[in-house]
Amino acid sequence: MKGIKRGMKEKSGTYIKFFGYLVLIVLANVAGITFFFRADLTENKLYSISEASRQVVSTLSEPLTINVFFTKNLPVPHNNTERYLHDLLEEYSMDAGRYFNYRFYDVSPEEGDMTEEAGKNRRLAKSYGIYPVQIQHIEEDEVKFQKAFMGLVLIQGDIIERIPTITSTEGLEYRLTMAMRKLNNKISALLGLEQKIRVRLFLSSSLEKVAPFIPLSGLPELPERLETIVKDLNKKNYGKLEFEHLDPTKDEGLELQVEKHNILSLRWPALADGEIQPGKGAIGLVIEHGAKAITLPLIHVMRIPSIGTHYQMTDMTEMEGVINENIESLLDINEDLGYLADHGTFNLGTPVGQEEQDPIQNLRKLISQSYTIKDVNLKEGDMPYSPDCLMIAGPTETFDDYALFQIDQFLMRGKSLAIFLDRFKEVMPPQQPGQRLQFNQGPIFVPFDTGLEKMLEHYGIRVKESYIMDENCYRQRVSSQMGGGEKAIYYIPLIKKQHINHNLAFMKNIKGLIAIKISPLELETDLIEKYGLRAHTLFSSSEKSWETTGRVNLNPIFLRPPQSDEEQESRPLAYLLEGRFPSYFDGKPIPRREEADTPSEDTDKEETTDEKLTADLSKIEGEGDFLAKGKPGRIFIMASPEMLMDNVIEAKGRSPNSMFIMNVLDYLNNREAIAVMRSKDQSFNPLNETEVGTKVFVKSFNIAGLPVLVVIFGLFVWFRRHSRKKRIEMMFQR
Repeated sequence: MKGIKRGMKEKSGTYIKFFGYLVLIVLANVAGITFFFRADLTENKLYSISEASRQVVSTLSEPLTINVFFTKNLPVPHNNTERYLHDLLEEYSMDAGRYFNYRFYDVSPEEGDMTEEAGKNRRLAKSYGIYPVQIQHIEEDEVKFQKAFMGLVLIQGDIIERIPTITSTEGLEYRLTMAMRKLNNKISALLGLEQKIRVRLFLSSSLEKVAPFIPLSGLPELPERLETIVKDLNKKNYGKLEFEHLDPTKDEGLELQVEKHNILSLRWPALADGEIQPGKGAIGLVIEHGAKAITLPLIHVMRIPSIGTHYQMTDMTEMEGVINENIESLLDINEDLGYLADHGTFNLGTPVGQEEQDPIQNLRKLISQSYTIKDVNLKEGDMPYSPDCLMIAGPTETFDDYALFQIDQFLMRGKSLAIFLDRFKEVMPPQQPGQRLQFNQGPIFVPFDTGLEKMLEHYGIRVKESYIMDENCYRQRVSSQMGGGEKAIYYIPLIKKQHINHNLAFMKNIKGLIAIKISPLELETDLIEKYGLRAHTLFSSSEKSWETTGRVNLNPIFLRPPQSDEEQESRPLAYLLEGRFPSYFDGKPIPRREEADTPSEDTDKEETTDEKLTADLSKIEGEGDFLAKGKPGRIFIMASPEMLMDNVIEAKGRSPNSMFIMNVLDYLNNREAIAVMRSKDQSFNPLNETEVGTKVFVKSFNIAGLPVLVVIFGLFVWFRRHSRKKRIEMMFQR
């Protein structure tokens, strides 16, 4: 009887424990639902939003809605993209206030049949300009294709911003956050406008007679279609747009406007046996606000060899997006970036008809996404006050003292300089008349001074008259006809992560760079300490690098590593200086702009009457127009303009070189948080290099060492069990 009671008691105790554990599990799940908590254990916090993103969503002044159109049950890796987007938007909502909302729309068919709701959502997505894209996946050893919606739209007030295609998680947070910033800036700019933005169509009625001969279909309906597009855009831009149709044929006074805005003008002779008289006409769209104007071509002229000139109308289905983008450019919704546009620098402004020859097209597009490029012409005017940073890329002309003074005082005001110098100028060797060009004879690079070098040396940094060569460099494959193998291009060093400074936050995820025709830098440590500046080496060459000086021939045939290892050492290639810089013109006469003297008879007469006044004015002295000691500023210096070109800068901005340049510009413009966010998910992450002995040890250990460890562990376990068995036998033998 006692045994039965004891058994029932133990059984009831088991049930009590079971129900107790069950209650604890339920409570833990309820607590988990109520108190949401996430821990991001990744090194770069890939699944947590950056500080820049938190600041954007936490300071929303108007409701922001994100509508996501993503097909469900997509194959890998696209299903991971959808999950990541879910988690990312949830992270945004945790740090945002009541103005942030998001919604995922069902656009997926069920078992091949389209539901009414999915069809409605698809039509909604297309109305926002989001269309399905074709993706490829492998199923049952067969390559298949599938169309899927993978985009989203951001709506704030009447303004819409689209991300039509999201095929990867890489850079997604950066794209979302920058789109939110863009919406905020655009709304503020539109609401602050006192005058409307004028969208003016210049279309000569005389063109309607020759349109069938060109041919240009749809020309008569063009004014009505454009007016409808502008009216729709006006609803999305707080009513700040107005449309106007102008006919230069009826108003000859418009000819000056046509010429001013560089609008396409066509002239034709008598056509159709004299039925159409000779004439002319103009066609173009001008978006204008204040003193700023942008001209959009409505006809594309293509000159095709052996065929002739062909005219084609602009696709009206894309016109709404084109007008909207140019309105944003006109409003300057981005921060200003000063760019030196004279002294032979690269043309960072919008090129006209030179897209194919444009060497820095990718850089221009990347900068334009975040900044409004403000051209600075020191030969014609003074330095503007608005930009926080001035970029000087590849000057090929010498700076006079007045230009240097303008740059110096810009830095003294607490601004930043981004300088990309080239210490050499390319020249072709002299050739005698009738002499053939010798084999392998190419350009020679000779030392060149712009005048900036002496000012930089005053600040504590010297650009050496040499090019860096490095055995750790890019190697070009040689065709089998030329012997095969690889050819070392020593003037293109590969910068590995051990030679990159990761102490600065915006450099943390830059794991490798490519340098081209770059000169080494030398720090004047005495001046740096004297001025109290901070100098950061951003990256350096490898220990297998050396310098080439004098007249340099970069033909790989003539380049050889030095015979002595003593000439090879690591050299700094990019510096960032911070602090209060002393003026280069402190203690020197302040230079004045040189103006051409063009005396005339009138001025000669005035000299006699105003001689007394001129003498009095010359005695007036001014103060406050010169800063001898600057406010805290920054200088970035890298002696390689080649690193800004399209063969190095990737169009989408995801390569290490692209991120490095953009991160530097962001840091100089006091946007370090955005720079950190941009490079957070850098995909280029090479392994650390190890010595040959270490590699052999690791390989041998993996092949033989691990099995030996398993055997030793097995023997140890067997020995313990055997010892335990012996102890038990001895206990019972007693």
